[in-house]
Order: sequence, then structure tokens, then C-alpha cells
Amino acid sequence: MGKCRGLRTARKLRSHRRDQKWHDKQYKKAHLGTALKANPFGGASHAKGIVLEKVGVEAKQPNSAIRKCVRVQLIKNGKKITAFVPNDGCLNFIEVSVSDYCRLV
Repeated sequence: MGKCRGLRTARKLRSHRRDQKWHDKQYKKAHLGTALKANPFGGASHAKGIVLEKVGVEAKQPNSAIRKCVRVQLIKNGKKITAFVPNDGCLNFIEVSVSDYCRLV
């Protein structure tokens, strides 16, 4: 069965199109807003954070490298993410924050 045709079918055509838009994956992702809420950066390109620890992430097969990464807690929302540290030797310039382990007297 095809689409409705005729002079008095405008409402039916419009409402059917409005319903069918939500079955499109890209439309749903763009208009629901859940992708933005799930994103730790909240739509921003950069974010500040506190380095909690240095970690090594192993690469997938057949590569056997250990990627240098850091565990970071974002300042804007407190979410913890793993961030990659680029270039050779740059991990030496990063200081780990130890303020979480101090006991206030």
C-alpha cells in the first residue's frame, strides 16, 4: 500500500512523516540530546582535569605496544576519563595529583 493521495490528506502525510523521522538513527541521535549528555566533555572540544594516575593501555593484536595514558578527573563535571599522552617522553612532564590521599588535620 502506497502513501495517501488527494486533497484532504495533508494532515495524514505530515503526521506520518513526523513519526517516521524518529526511526532514522542520525535524526534520533541529533534531536534526543542523550549523546550530548553521555559525552564527558559535554559538547566541548577541550576540558581541564586533574591527573589521578598514570596508566599503560595495551594495544590490540598483533601489536604489542603499551600506550602511555593518564586517568583524569574532569573539573567541569567530575567524570573520570582516560586520556592519551602523545609523543615520546611527554609522560615525564606530567605530575600526578596526590591531594586525594592527604589527610586534613
